[in-house]
Amino acid sequence: MGSAAAAGDSAAELLLRTAALVPPAHYAVAAALLACAFLYRFLELHLVGDLFRGLRGRRVALTFHPASHVYHRVASKCRSLHGRYLATPWLASPHLQTLFLSIFGRPPSFTYRRQLYTVHDGGTIALDWLLASDCEEADVGFCDGVISRDDSTPLVVVIPGLTSDSTAAYLKHLVFSMASKGWNVVVSNHRGLGGISITSDCFYNAGWTEDFREIVNYLHQKYPQAPLFAVGTSIGANVLVKYLGEEGEGTPLAGAVSICSPWDLVVTNRFIQRKLVQRCYDKALAIGLKGYAKLHQPVLARLANWEDIRKSRSIREFDRHATCVVAKYETVDTFYRRCSSANYIGNVSVPLLCISALDDPLCTKEAIPWDECRANKNIVLATTHNGGHLAFFQGLTAGKLWWVGAVSEFLLALHDSPYMHRQKAQEHNLHTSLESSIDKSPYVNFMEDGMVTAVTNDDANNSDSDNPISNEMELRSGKVDVQQNEIATEVQNGCCGDSSQEDVTSAQDPVGSPEQAEESTDKIQDVIAPVKKSINQLTRSQGRTVWLLAYIALVTSWPLLGTLGFIFFRKKLRNSLPAKWLRN
Repeated sequence: MGSAAAAGDSAAELLLRTAALVPPAHYAVAAALLACAFLYRFLELHLVGDLFRGLRGRRVALTFHPASHVYHRVASKCRSLHGRYLATPWLASPHLQTLFLSIFGRPPSFTYRRQLYTVHDGGTIALDWLLASDCEEADVGFCDGVISRDDSTPLVVVIPGLTSDSTAAYLKHLVFSMASKGWNVVVSNHRGLGGISITSDCFYNAGWTEDFREIVNYLHQKYPQAPLFAVGTSIGANVLVKYLGEEGEGTPLAGAVSICSPWDLVVTNRFIQRKLVQRCYDKALAIGLKGYAKLHQPVLARLANWEDIRKSRSIREFDRHATCVVAKYETVDTFYRRCSSANYIGNVSVPLLCISALDDPLCTKEAIPWDECRANKNIVLATTHNGGHLAFFQGLTAGKLWWVGAVSEFLLALHDSPYMHRQKAQEHNLHTSLESSIDKSPYVNFMEDGMVTAVTNDDANNSDSDNPISNEMELRSGKVDVQQNEIATEVQNGCCGDSSQEDVTSAQDPVGSPEQAEESTDKIQDVIAPVKKSINQLTRSQGRTVWLLAYIALVTSWPLLGTLGFIFFRKKLRNSLPAKWLRN
């Protein structure tokens, strides 16, 4: 036993002596290598991979519908989308790119023109403009309304990310790039940002689309000749895509681009709480949100518990104590699910380019709706292996953002193509002529001028309550004259056959005077009620119309058929009767 212990001690001593013979510098090198390996994994560096690929970068992956005209006629002309992206070598990490963008960014230098816009609830939004003429050092076309009403220069509306405003470096890169190409650009800052105070009890959030909707409608009405485009970044991209899905064909936007959208807020929130480095981003964003809340503490403290907001340590806690309380959501997950733009992709009817980085440290690739984007012919999804969050630095000096060039190429190609979205106005096709309208369906409608007209099957499918002309007639019943009452009574009493045609014919020349209309005001409601009842009865009788027409055809044609049958059988009887008599 003693000899074994002595042997063990001697082995340990021998090991220590051997280790002592190694120079301390070697240990330092080994520790440095271990630290580099840890940092390489922790910061998700990809410099070694870039070197093995000869610093050529990786191809941009495109996801689209096979029959998409947006891809084949627009995106296919964009060199950036069909090339390779190589990150700046000394920023070969999504975290380094994101950090460098937030601290430095190297934005171009210019000055915005500010316009304050008041929304319907009293809130104030700062619109920061950069015109194409500003880049040319000229003020041509500039006036109190920012640009002239008849200006046809394309206009881009930009939505910033979370707690960002028009001064953010990535926005200034985009704004200056589009303005230098001859386009007018306006940044629609979120409420309470851009140095503007909160002037109502409403705050913005990841799913709040009302402000952007009002801004777009205002710009479209103010400058109807200018094609409208939109670019959303980060949370602004989520707002943009959600708005496009809500509006469908009704939006005046001609095209849009989404940059680094979170897509699914539930998945994204789980992601930023998963690893140590992501939790650092979570805390940093929570600090930014609390700074935003502190700017408007008097208003927010009146609407929610200020102490809970001040103690928030993550985005989720801030949303629980502030966003859900102010916006009246039951739970945080309810807020995230209802406001996720991935739920609205299927209804997007505008040419939309979506750009995301697979190594985005904030908006994970797990939330990207690949299948939904592939199923929509209006969407082209471009993904890069690297890029970080809103960074995509390229070149040795990191002076450019790759996605800015891709956005400008896409919007320019879209503007030069026939595939820009055109807002579809709601139309009501009413047939005022008698050309076979009675034969198509036994429906009648009332025009504003008192005319009774036949309506085709397309319009007849709409219920009476959904008919805006009928509703307007009820609201303006005081303007309906006595002659209209007589016509309506005739239509009620005789809605089939020739009588309905006579009623419609007699209604082509409306008569009456304001004096007669005033005398008949008390009788209007008594007449409208049976007319509506008659229209409903006509609606229910549509299914019997075919059978009625068949019956009329049979009744009107039986004399001819009877005559032909009598002649035929008479000849046959004449030929057959003598033969029978002979056989008998």
